[in-house]
Amino acid sequence: MKFSFVTLFPSIVEGYFSDSILSRAIEKEYISVEFYNPRNYTTNKHLKVDEPMIGGGAGMLMTLQPLFDTIKAIKKSSPKAHVVVATPVGKPFKQNDAKRLAKKEHIVFVSGRYEGIDERFIEEEADELFSVGDFILTGGELPSLMMCDAIARNVEGVLGNSDSLSVESFEESLLEAPSFSKPKVYNEIAVPQEFLKGNHGKISDLKNAMAKCKTQYFRPDMHKRLKES
Repeated sequence: MKFSFVTLFPSIVEGYFSDSILSRAIEKEYISVEFYNPRNYTTNKHLKVDEPMIGGGAGMLMTLQPLFDTIKAIKKSSPKAHVVVATPVGKPFKQNDAKRLAKKEHIVFVSGRYEGIDERFIEEEADELFSVGDFILTGGELPSLMMCDAIARNVEGVLGNSDSLSVESFEESLLEAPSFSKPKVYNEIAVPQEFLKGNHGKISDLKNAMAKCKTQYFRPDMHKRLKES
């Protein structure tokens, strides 16, 4: 699977793929990552990629020509590339979106800067708009990375043990149950005794009960939907 990042600051994104799981996934060719800087496609002699907003307003907008030409260059070799834009006005990005998008062949993340992107580009080229939370960031690179990470780990082969996906948070509409490691007791705080008895059926039941409690406490909205389903 291929991920392309359209960003004025590729260096912000590149380092994330230099270590750990995603680095190994690139080495094993489960995923590939490439970067496009709209500044390399601008026809402006001063390499400008922003302009004041028509109709007034504070700040600058990323302009159309560099973005359109960047996407054109990407789609020349990948016509079915799926274009995603991170924006506070998009729908909330969920785990089901990550799983669904992991089935795509090529996803292009377009990262806005300044006061955002000219709406005409979004209407013409964006296949989906996503928000990662009700807050504002200085650019779309971090949300794009978050979505890429969530999608990539659902690509077959990326995780060493794909079974781990089935017990994570948001599967079965629950947060993930608490987990424990050695030592069994630390600073007089012990692991729940049921975890030490080797009865996997009872451990599974306990984990499910703890997941429900955790969901009710931290995400009452999810717990309410679970009760209603």
